[in-house]
Formats: sequence, C-alpha cells, structure tokens
Amino acid sequence: MLPPRSRALPHPSPATHVRPDRTRPERTLPMRKGLLFATAALSATLLTTATACSSSGSGSDSAGGKKPKIGVILPDSKSSVRWETADRTYLAAAFKAAGVDYDIQNAEGDKQAFQTIADQMITSGVNVLVIVNLDSGTGKAVLDKAKAQGVATIDYDRLTLGGSAQYYVSFDNTQVGKLQGQGLTKCLSDMGAKNPVVAELNGSPTDNNATLFANGYNSVLDPLYASGEYTKGPNQSVPDWDNAQAQTIFEQMYTSQPNINGVLAANDGLANSAIAVLRKNHRNGQVPITGQDATVQGLQNILAGDQCMTVYKAVKKEADAAAALAVDLAGGKKSDPGATVHDPTGNRDVPAVLLAPQAIFKENVQDVVTDGYVTKAELCTAEYTEACAKAGIK
Repeated sequence: MLPPRSRALPHPSPATHVRPDRTRPERTLPMRKGLLFATAALSATLLTTATACSSSGSGSDSAGGKKPKIGVILPDSKSSVRWETADRTYLAAAFKAAGVDYDIQNAEGDKQAFQTIADQMITSGVNVLVIVNLDSGTGKAVLDKAKAQGVATIDYDRLTLGGSAQYYVSFDNTQVGKLQGQGLTKCLSDMGAKNPVVAELNGSPTDNNATLFANGYNSVLDPLYASGEYTKGPNQSVPDWDNAQAQTIFEQMYTSQPNINGVLAANDGLANSAIAVLRKNHRNGQVPITGQDATVQGLQNILAGDQCMTVYKAVKKEADAAAALAVDLAGGKKSDPGATVHDPTGNRDVPAVLLAPQAIFKENVQDVVTDGYVTKAELCTAEYTEACAKAGIK
C-alpha cells in the first residue's frame, strides 16, 4: 500500500548566508534559497492500516502488492554515539509508523563496506536509499549507482558534494558553528579571560559539515583574532572525527602551547579528548571547551564544569523529516521542502530541509532532557547526582 498523500512541511524561519572561509581546504558553503524549516514529527496517519515491518527484507501489503522498501546507510559508531543511539532508533520508529519495509545498516567508517551495503540494498529492491556519506567521493559513487538503477536517493545530515541525491535533510550547519563560536566567547567572557589563546580542534577534512561548522565559528572568531582581542592558537582537523587521534593531536597542541585558554572543539567526542589532556595537566574546568551533539558524555562534562557548552540538534525531527520524504519517494510522490542548498561541486541546487540547532549551557541542560533526547537516569548517574541536583535536572 502506498502513502495516501504527501504532507506539507511546516512554516519556515528566515535563512541567512555566510561567506565561506577561502583559506581552508574544501571550504564550500551550501547557499540556500528560500527558508529554513523546522519539521514536525512524521504524521502518525501515514499508512495506518499497514502492518509493521522487519529491519530487512520485503513484505506485502493487504492487497497483495509489494510494500515500499527504504534503505539507510549510517556512517559509523565511533565519531558520535548519536548514529546508533538516536538516528537508528528514530528512523526505525518512523518507518514502522509509516508501514514500510526498511533496512538500516552501519558502515562503521569503512568505505568499501559502505559501497557493499549500498549494492546489497539496491539488489534487494529498495525504492529509496538514504545515506550519510563517509566522504563525497564514496557517497557520489553510491548515489550515481542508485540513480542508474532507478532508486530514489536522499542525503541525510551530510551533503554529498557532486552527488545526485534528490533531497538533503540536515541542520543549518553554519549556524551550528556560529553557536559554538558565540558559546566560546560567552564562556571566556564569563571567566574574565584577557587576550585568550584559542585552539581549534576541527572535524574531519572529508566531511562537508565540518567545513560548514568551521565557516560558522570562524565568522565569530576571526574578527576577534584580527582585532587582537583573541590570539589564534593551534588549529588542526581530526581525520574521520576519530576521538583517539583527537587526543593525540590535542596533546601535541598543548605541548607546543601550554597557555591555551579556550578550545573550539567541533563535537562532544573531540571535546572529551581535549578534556582528558587538560585533566592530566590539572587544567580541566579552567579552559572553556565547546562541543556538539548533546551526548550524555558531553552533557555530563558540562554539568561537571569541564565543558562550557554543546549544540543540541533535535535528531528526531531530522529523522522524521527524512523518513517523510523517503516514504513519499517510495510511493512515487515528490515533495517541495521550499528551500535549497547549493552544491558548488555539482553546480546544482538541492531541495533541502534545514532544521534549527540550539546552544546548551549548564543552565539549560534540562531542555535536552525535557525533549526526551536523553533521560535523567542516563545523565544523572551516581557520579553526577549532585551536579544534576544543582542544575535542577528533573
């Protein structure tokens, strides 16, 4: 059974444009026409008469026809726990609610495995393939193969430069970076820091999102470096967002410049790696550090005073938006999200849903709990009971 009709996306909020930092490699910034969208949860009315599905294989609807099938390839489970703890869970729930068959697999950072999984999904008869690319080259090869086989495609969370996806669903990643830059300046100001030396621990150089994050936070930090208010310290990207490599890299940064006063870390995993080095040097809690993803570990570091902020991205909304588009595509329907991002490599505008991120500091950690992204039980373990109580976590 196919979806009865497309659903309208919610009203947008205005988009902004940020000039890319041309001094960095692969600093390509998707330019948006139209508006940013905040997407409501996938409608529970989708295919309410259809039965739930297994995580792989195809089924039949009540009329005896073949049910739509959607394949999803997640990137890994090392760079961020969100892929398994949040995205997989929310996508599976959305597909079950829609009554479609689905297959969600994780490439675990292996480019060959990524392509093998894609081949298997295409052979198994998926109508739609949703991918989080490991890099644009691998992603493009998979998307082009799917297109040649008549399989509809969606870029999820990361835009594949030069790719052929029909839709892109993500957050406003430049805004994520801006929130990080603004968060670091707030934390340094609150500490009364004078002419602080700021180190930057950037995400993977092969991830276009890392480029966008850097464009965002450098739009905040570069003017402060130029004016002399801040001093630019060590600046390095972390291959594949690998946390172990991040700790080694930051150890080298700290050894070369031990007077680091602030760290712009691109996500919570990288932040935790930097915190480990600072703790070894008895400076944890004295050096503000940013993050992203609002992981349990990141939020606990904030409650403990070792991390100054993170950026919360409501993954359920992202997963629901991608699922809604995928279900429509599987049923032969096309939606108009009302916005686009520009792929400069492919020189095309990609229809896009872009969601708004939120800065999280100690005083509003409760927002993440209230939203259901983490539970109090997960967050407030024995070591953090007192910190949770002081922060008013309910």
